[in-house]
Amino acid sequence: MGQKVHPGGMRVGVIHDWKSNWYTGTKEFPEALLEDIKIREHIYNKLSHAGLSDVLIRKDKQRITIDIYTARPGIVIGKSGAEVDALRKEIHGMTHKNVHININEIKRPELDAKLVAQSIAEQLQNRVSFRRAMKRSLASAMRSGAHGVKVQCGGRLGGTEMSRSESYSEGRVPLHTIRADIDYGFVEAKTTYGRIGVKVWINKGEIMPEGFESVAQQKETRLGDQDTARRLGGRTEGLSASRESGRGRSQDREGLGPVRARRPRRGGAKRGARQDNVERPKTDEEAVSAEGREQPDVQPQVEETPAAVVDVPDTTTPREPEGSPAEAPVAEAPTVEATPKAEAKPKAEAKPKAEAKPKKATARKKKDEDAGGDG
Repeated sequence: MGQKVHPGGMRVGVIHDWKSNWYTGTKEFPEALLEDIKIREHIYNKLSHAGLSDVLIRKDKQRITIDIYTARPGIVIGKSGAEVDALRKEIHGMTHKNVHININEIKRPELDAKLVAQSIAEQLQNRVSFRRAMKRSLASAMRSGAHGVKVQCGGRLGGTEMSRSESYSEGRVPLHTIRADIDYGFVEAKTTYGRIGVKVWINKGEIMPEGFESVAQQKETRLGDQDTARRLGGRTEGLSASRESGRGRSQDREGLGPVRARRPRRGGAKRGARQDNVERPKTDEEAVSAEGREQPDVQPQVEETPAAVVDVPDTTTPREPEGSPAEAPVAEAPTVEATPKAEAKPKAEAKPKAEAKPKKATARKKKDEDAGGDG
């Protein structure tokens, strides 16, 4: 009972890889192991103020490659690479092999367990309240998108005589779930009244085998994969897209995952669509209104009404107050019906009737003359 296992060592070979990659025989193994320990101790002692998170070592018989992950790459590199060159020469003197050093920047130190533990330890050394330091780091990690965080401090907290341990946790931190990517960090704070140990667990999501991705895993990218993609210069998705995209915030909204495109409204125009029923000024093709030129007068095309409709008098009469005789409706009937009849018979039609009478008279005279002649 009470025996604990390191979360990183428990997941090595399943979802995590070894921090030292090399292979030797049984006789050379102790020397290679001591060589790794000396390299790590030298790097951590020299760059303790640079915010180191992890040191990965790959080596063979003639070459050593060291990957350093830090939140302050400028301090590690130094002015024009002077610090890196000095570190390379020192390690070459220790191992007598060719040394190659890669420096990688950590963009979000609040999601790295080792860096969070270091920040809490520094605050404890500066006599900050341990509860305030723990709660502050807990809130910042959850705000950055962690699935769960747990922080524990043990020792003479607050300078008391009896040592104790206190812990704060938020979210979900499943230590026995092997597929859960849990980052663990431990740092000791050297205070005047003794050493205080700080432990931090951060859950960055779950790593599922191929073909077994859950629905939530397909929609959301794990934080560890986002860090790896960012280091390699890839495209970020999911929780960190809003912080990396900058101006284009259509991918993410306040770190809540990818945003779905909204469907257009039914029976209404889309937002931002240009209205077609707005009257726009008509300009000549050669003129440019933006330069202040005078535009030609454009007369609208209006259909002309026939003359018969135009000449109709206005039949509307003002409304008379109550008590006065209502004579307006009687006067309306003759005016509306009389005018069209007068206009329906033009003057040109009246002339043929007048001319037709003398023709009949002449015909009768001829008959009378013919009859008289016969008599």
